[in-house]
Amino acid sequence: MTFFYAFSALIVLAAIFGYFNYRYLKLPNTIGLMLIALVVSLAVIVGGKLNSKIIDSATQMMASVDFPKTVLEVMLSFLLFAGALHADVKTLSAERVPVFVFATVGVLLSTVLVGTLMWLVLPVLGLGIDYIYCLLFGALISPTDPIAVLAILKTAKVPKNLEVKIAGESLFNDGVGVVVFLSLFELARKGVGEFGFSDALLLFVVEVGGGLLWGFTIGYAAYYLFRQVDSYVLEVTITLATVMGGYAVATALHISGPLAIVVAGLLLGSKGRADAMSETTEKYVDMFWEVLDEILNAVLFILIGLEALIVSLTPSFALAGAVAIVITLLARLVAVGLPITLMRLRREFVPRTIRVMTWGGLRGGISIALALTLPMEFQRELILSITYTVVVFSIVVQGLTVKWLVKDMSDMPAEAVT
Repeated sequence: MTFFYAFSALIVLAAIFGYFNYRYLKLPNTIGLMLIALVVSLAVIVGGKLNSKIIDSATQMMASVDFPKTVLEVMLSFLLFAGALHADVKTLSAERVPVFVFATVGVLLSTVLVGTLMWLVLPVLGLGIDYIYCLLFGALISPTDPIAVLAILKTAKVPKNLEVKIAGESLFNDGVGVVVFLSLFELARKGVGEFGFSDALLLFVVEVGGGLLWGFTIGYAAYYLFRQVDSYVLEVTITLATVMGGYAVATALHISGPLAIVVAGLLLGSKGRADAMSETTEKYVDMFWEVLDEILNAVLFILIGLEALIVSLTPSFALAGAVAIVITLLARLVAVGLPITLMRLRREFVPRTIRVMTWGGLRGGISIALALTLPMEFQRELILSITYTVVVFSIVVQGLTVKWLVKDMSDMPAEAVT
């Protein structure tokens, strides 16, 4: 099955599952779609026990899609741009210190905590693996997924400054997380003697710094073009060119494409919207990216549900996944709680910030995509199984219950954390 036919099948499933969820389940669209896809996957697996052709056809379709490439090289740039384009840049600027700390220090702290705790616990379950592989798992699972987070925030009512902290962190920390993952990957592949701390630091600076600089460059270039024309069709095309061309060049230059696209989206969503877009252009740009965002989100969450077809969920792997859920939540609690505790000496946070950011820090398709890029000798089957368990729990359980945690918070004043 070619990629075109596989993607066409996903669009058809998105329409069918979306209709079923809208009429009957009435869950948040992304969660409903993923749950239906997960149930269908389990039904296919059971049916495959009776007729192997069923499971063979389904897995062939999933192989045609190539989850890592589809998510990291195709969908991610569009989804990040759509999220950044509609971000409240003024409030985000006011919250830049917490967002920066969460997206950098928080990711690094969580990576070490998750990796170390998994390294200590897995041997008890009879699944001991090298410490570097545990750190790789920590790196891919620590960043909150902007796609999952932004989708859930649309349905949850939280104070504006807290919403911006969560959304801003999720937009930036996936780029940082990917760089940390790549650094650890190179360390695991080459060994300490061939890839040291200075190499990792250089990679981090080039990827992050280059991504930010390139994002400002393509963002201002698009802004300049916007000011020269007044044609909503052309200006929508310019946004597409910014995303697709910008991400392709970033990949070729080995700098962070996700960070570049986020910066470009923020710039066009603020300065471009204020100074270079007519009302008609703003309307059509917003509508185009909103529709594209919803469609790609639907496809992505269906893909996550269907990934159950290729994940090895043995009893021991499932137990390891359950333990990993607890560990990632504890690491998330420390990664946001410690910085907030220190920062509240100089700034205020609304009540329940730590609890909401801990429970609302969802994981999603990016984590699964990174796990699938690992070679088999890096204990990929175990790491993929654990990652998938954490992601499904995160989206379904945390995603469905976070609204109860933020209930009655929308009108809260900015006070000290409780």
